[in-house]
Amino acid sequence: MAITSRHNPLVARFRDAARGAAGEVMLLDGAHLVADALAAEVAVIVAAVTTASREKPEIEDLVRLLHARGADVAIVTPAVMDAISPVRSPSGIVALAPRPASREADVYAGAAPLVVVAVDVQDPGNVGAIVRVAEAAGATGVVAAGASANPFGWKALRGSMGSALRIAIAAGDPYAAVDAARQHRCRVLATVPRGGSAPFEIDLTGPIVLIIGGEGPGLPPALVERADQRVTLPMQPPVESLNAAVTAAVVLYEARRQRGATPRSDASGRRARPREQTTA
Repeated sequence: MAITSRHNPLVARFRDAARGAAGEVMLLDGAHLVADALAAEVAVIVAAVTTASREKPEIEDLVRLLHARGADVAIVTPAVMDAISPVRSPSGIVALAPRPASREADVYAGAAPLVVVAVDVQDPGNVGAIVRVAEAAGATGVVAAGASANPFGWKALRGSMGSALRIAIAAGDPYAAVDAARQHRCRVLATVPRGGSAPFEIDLTGPIVLIIGGEGPGLPPALVERADQRVTLPMQPPVESLNAAVTAAVVLYEARRQRGATPRSDASGRRARPREQTTA
């Protein structure tokens, strides 16, 4: 199937997917994301490639695999690729695939789940970065809550570098996410700009749900009140706040560090300080 016209119906399908107007269909832009989708057993529906891109061995391998999986592959001109790819410099291959179903049960998997709840994080790049760092740090899942950007939108998918196709992701109301945390016996930690405990002062080894607020306003006070503990990142003045994804990374990697060697904790959830050694 060769497409030379920007008015072809397939072009409209890709554009609708890029705008989020294609229902439960997501757009995968670039060889990396298409390869990750195939590795995750995502059923790609259709892909578009340019003739020039097929000269690259890695893309020709993807085309063969797409054919083997039953996907339609359209050969398009560079002008058509410019029309269907939402990025400034198209990579030469884009695809459409069904959006993964919500995986709330998997989000809380294991004896000590580590879950990130992103609340009103509206920048898709930040949502994608949170998903990526969650997978990298060993979290069990991510909940995109409130007015957060769609983690399966094309910008968020690129930001996650394929992590959204592997880690468990759910969506929903932030207060319902807190209720779900309670049902799974998780302690709920809310990030706040000031007044909380530093991550390295908290026991992060048990079942944890970490709530991250969106750009600007942060978490709603009513949601913070429902948390078991507040977390504040120590910062050198005059810095007052960090990007939502950076905040998630700092706390998650402290959790990863602690879970490598489980520390003791007191009843409040604060990590027990090591005893000072004395000499006689």
